[in-house]
Amino acid sequence: MLDSETKRRIDTARDILVGKVPDPKSQVEQITIALIYKFMDDMDAEVEELGGDRSFFAGEFAKFGWGRLMSPSVGGHELLSLYSEGISTMPQNAGIPALFRDIFKNAYLPYRDPETLKSFLKVIDGFTYDHSERLGDAFEYLLSVLGSQGDAGQFRTPRHIIDFMVEILQPKKGEVILDPACGTAGFLISAYKHILRSNLDAQGNSTLTPDEKGKMATNFKGYDISPDMVRLSLVNLYLHGFKSPQIFEYDTLTSEDRWNEFADVILANPPFMSPKGGIKPHKRFSIKAKRSEVLFVDYMAEHLSPRGRAGIIVPEGIIFQSQTAYKDLRKMLVENSLVAVISLPAGVFNPYSGVKTSILILDKSLAKKTDKIAFFKVENDGFGLGAQRRAVEGDDLPFVLDQITNYELRITKGEELITSEDDRVLIVPKSKIAASGDYNLIGERYRETSFVSSHFPMVELGDVSEVTSSKRILAEEYVPSGIPFYRTKEIVELSKGHEITLELFISEERFQSIKSRFGSPAKGDLLISAVGTIGISWIVSDDREFYFKDGNLIWVRNLENRPVGK
Repeated sequence: MLDSETKRRIDTARDILVGKVPDPKSQVEQITIALIYKFMDDMDAEVEELGGDRSFFAGEFAKFGWGRLMSPSVGGHELLSLYSEGISTMPQNAGIPALFRDIFKNAYLPYRDPETLKSFLKVIDGFTYDHSERLGDAFEYLLSVLGSQGDAGQFRTPRHIIDFMVEILQPKKGEVILDPACGTAGFLISAYKHILRSNLDAQGNSTLTPDEKGKMATNFKGYDISPDMVRLSLVNLYLHGFKSPQIFEYDTLTSEDRWNEFADVILANPPFMSPKGGIKPHKRFSIKAKRSEVLFVDYMAEHLSPRGRAGIIVPEGIIFQSQTAYKDLRKMLVENSLVAVISLPAGVFNPYSGVKTSILILDKSLAKKTDKIAFFKVENDGFGLGAQRRAVEGDDLPFVLDQITNYELRITKGEELITSEDDRVLIVPKSKIAASGDYNLIGERYRETSFVSSHFPMVELGDVSEVTSSKRILAEEYVPSGIPFYRTKEIVELSKGHEITLELFISEERFQSIKSRFGSPAKGDLLISAVGTIGISWIVSDDREFYFKDGNLIWVRNLENRPVGK
C-alpha cells in the first residue's frame, strides 16, 4: 500500500514541475526519467559498498553521477548542463542494461530554469531504489494522473475495472499474458499480482519456484505504438520486480513481425479512435476493416491459443454498428470465442470521456461447449457517473463477477444454463443472435417481455402523448455556464433519485431561441434514454429549465393532457 510520505513526495515533484511542464504526461515522464537516473546511481553505490566497481556511472559517464548533481559546489547552470546532457546521452552508455537505454531513448529536459531543476532533483533525492511493492505502488500512483485522452483515443482504464476483468479471466502461472495496446501496463501488473496472490501457502509465503518465477517474467508481454507509453510500461514492470520486461514499441495493426505469436490470456482497452482515412492494416487480418477498434478485437480473437481467453473493453459501435466489418466481426466472435458481454454504464471513463463501453469476454474452449451467450448489465460500478466519480453504494461488479463465474462453471460441468430472474443477467441462444444476420450484441434486444392483463386499455404512446425531438446542439455551442444540457448519463442518475453534477451548458439566449420555436421539457414531461442504457426514463419533477441531447433522449410531452383517440 502506498505510504503517505511517498505520495507526498510525488505530489511535491509534480507541483514543482507544473509551472514549466503543464502537460500531465510530460510531468510523469520527467519524474520517471529522474527516478531511474537516481536508482541507477543507488545500485552503483550498493555495488561499490560491497567492494565492486561502478558500472552505470563509470568512465566518461562518471561526471553525470548523482552525487555530482547534488554537490553544493555545482552551480545552477552547470547542473542544467550536466543533467540535460546526462539524460540525453544515456542511451549510448554501454555500461547500463538495454532496458535502461530504452527508458532513456529520446529523453530530454523540456525547460531551462536552474531553480526548478534544483528543487525537483532535491525531491527525487528523497527516493531510494528498492524492489519492493511499495515502490511499484508509488509509481502506479504517479501513473494515475494520466487520465486525459491520448493522440490515438486512449483512455486510462480505472483500476477497479482492470481488477474486475482480471478476476474474471483468472490468469495462471505458466500462461502467456498479453496486452497489445498496453499503455502503462496496468492490465499486466494486475494479472501479475493476481498470480502472486493465487500462489501463497497458509502462512502467506509464495509457493512459486524460481523456475516458475523466471518463466513468468518472460510470459508477460505488452505492445504499444507510443514510445512514451513503452517507457512508462518498462519502468512500471521493472519496479514490480521484472528485470527484463517484455514491452515492445510495436504497431499491432500494421506490422506483421509478431503476427505468429499467441497468448493464453489477453487483456486490453484498445484505442477507439482511427485516423482520418482509417487504418491501413496488413493483409493477414480475417476481417477487412479500417477502424482501429474492429482490427484490435479481430487481432486479439485471432491470437488466442486453443485454450485462450480474453477480456476486451470496446466502444458501443462494436456491439451494434451495421457496417459490414462490424457484422463480420460479431459473427466471427459468436461462432468461435464469445461467451459473455458485460455492459458498462456511460461515464465509467469520466471525467475524461462519457463514452459508453462494454466488455467482451472470449474463451475459445468454453465457447465450443455451449450454444449460448450470456449478457450482464452493470448499472453501478461503485462510483457516481459524474465528473468527480465519488464512491457510492450499490456496486454491481461483485454480483456480476459471481454470476459470470457460476455461468462459466456450469458450462465446464455441462450443466443447463438458466437465466437468472435478476434483470442484470440474460442468457441467449447463439441461434437467436444469428437469426437477423446482424449479430447484434445488445442483450436487451433479446429479452422476452411478458405482458400482464390490466383493466387499463393498451394504447399507442402517440395516442396519449406527443413524441418529439429537440433541436440539435453543436459542440461549439456549449458555454461555461448557463442553461443545463442533459444527456443520457444525467437522465440515468435522475431516474435513480441521485443528484447530478452539471457539466454542459448552452447560453440563455440560445435556449430562449430554441424554446420559442420548439418548446422545452416541462414539469410532467417524460425523457427516455435511446442510447447506452436504453429505456431508462425520468419524469420532469419540477419547473427547472434545461435542454437535452437530440438522438440520445426521446422527449414525450403532454402525457397527461391528451384524451385517448384524440
